[in-house]
Amino acid sequence: MGRLVVAAAVAAWAIPIAALVNSVVPEPYMDEIFHVPQAQQYCRGDFLTWDPMITTPPGLYYVSLAHVASFFPVAWMFRLAETFDVLCSTAALRSTNVVVAIVCAVLFHDLLLCIRPGIGDRKATTYAVLVALYPVHWFFTFLYYTDVASLAAVLAMYLFCLKKQFWISAMFGAFSILFRQTNVIWIIFFAANGAISYLQDLYPKDNVSHENIEATHQPNKVVSGRDNKTASQGLRRRRINSPISKKVVVSESSKVYNSLAEEVWDVCLKLWNSKCDVLIAFAPFVFVMVAFVAFIIWNGGIVLGAKEAHVVSPHFAQFMYFSLVSATALLPWHFTPSRVLELFRLFGKNKTCSLLATLMSLGLSFIVVHFFSIAHPYLLADNRHYTFYIWRKVIQVNWMMKYMLIPLYLYSWFSTMNVLGKSQTRVWVLSFVLSVALVLVPAPLVEFRYYTIPFVILVLHFPVIGNGKLLALGLLYAAVDLFTLVMFLFRPFHWEHEPGTQRFMW
Repeated sequence: MGRLVVAAAVAAWAIPIAALVNSVVPEPYMDEIFHVPQAQQYCRGDFLTWDPMITTPPGLYYVSLAHVASFFPVAWMFRLAETFDVLCSTAALRSTNVVVAIVCAVLFHDLLLCIRPGIGDRKATTYAVLVALYPVHWFFTFLYYTDVASLAAVLAMYLFCLKKQFWISAMFGAFSILFRQTNVIWIIFFAANGAISYLQDLYPKDNVSHENIEATHQPNKVVSGRDNKTASQGLRRRRINSPISKKVVVSESSKVYNSLAEEVWDVCLKLWNSKCDVLIAFAPFVFVMVAFVAFIIWNGGIVLGAKEAHVVSPHFAQFMYFSLVSATALLPWHFTPSRVLELFRLFGKNKTCSLLATLMSLGLSFIVVHFFSIAHPYLLADNRHYTFYIWRKVIQVNWMMKYMLIPLYLYSWFSTMNVLGKSQTRVWVLSFVLSVALVLVPAPLVEFRYYTIPFVILVLHFPVIGNGKLLALGLLYAAVDLFTLVMFLFRPFHWEHEPGTQRFMW
């Protein structure tokens, strides 16, 4: 029932708004001027012609072909070229993302129930609708970009990985690369954590588990008399929050690691001792990785076209931007008085270590901001994107501002890692942070679109909050959505040096 409610809710706003966008902006805009003609070439059956300005593989075009063919099977069957030119219009191609956005919301709903079985269908439905309203994701639902389909493929990969259907998961992983090459990092992330979860089944008496922290913070309940006996012996029991199995209580021999290094070493040792079993179970992901490496060698790099504008760069400041953007989009979890006090108390428990960690983080952040803040030519010259104004009016408003933002960056990352650490192992948190860095740091261009997948992963693993906060956040998202839509549709402008109508967008 929850799936139907989610699908109906997203469709209720997506379909009429898509019709409005197509009526006001019927012609391809921005990156659509490359994607739409390329998809239309595929509609005509021409799979050999390729626009050298397109940087991503043709996954979106294949999905559009299936989408159009499902609505017009007769025309597809008889290969009516002239008919398909009409069917693969800009509006028809954009509708691909409308359908995929509905799929994204349903996948998120199922993932949340899988990761947090006790959350309840109603709460999972609310969260799925909220994520569908996330402003950046919501906006690109109505344009012919690769981001929505990329997110759907990654979520499907994650869902089947959690269900231990590794061949299907790897298939979706390979498909996700056809939308955006950097999704290979999420393949590694899900496969690695899936392998660690697989080890828990191989070593049932030596699992590391973490409490399933919910918003209510209810105390753990006693399950049986044996549990009472164990508790009386002073052994701490924790329930595994596993999306794959039923509620499991860790045995008396369970470990509590004293440090991240100890936990990493133990995981590596177990992986090495069980390498044959793990390699056999996760062989599908190995095949995908080998194929991707072969593609890199054949292509001479990760980017398909316009390579000179997408050179891999040490853009470490991206890592900082993501922390603040994601924390701002998750206000109820980060920027509340109680949250600030909680972090201060945490730092106060070990003042020496906390002071050293803070000073080291500040020093590294100053180096990153000073030496590795890259201003891409597109960022400086294109005033159609909000990032242009954020860069000029905020980050570069004066020489001090970019340094004054460092405490906010660090607070956002500390808060994010602390929240994740309450429900995930330290190895999981470390692997997530490294994955975010590997996805974002090489990208020279600042684009909020690049932050969507790690943001959604954060929402999936953050503690559940009350309905009041969810409603407030949903209203905030809706207000931002309305603002961006009005600016895009009804506040056009013109460039003196170039004909055509320009519009504001993410």
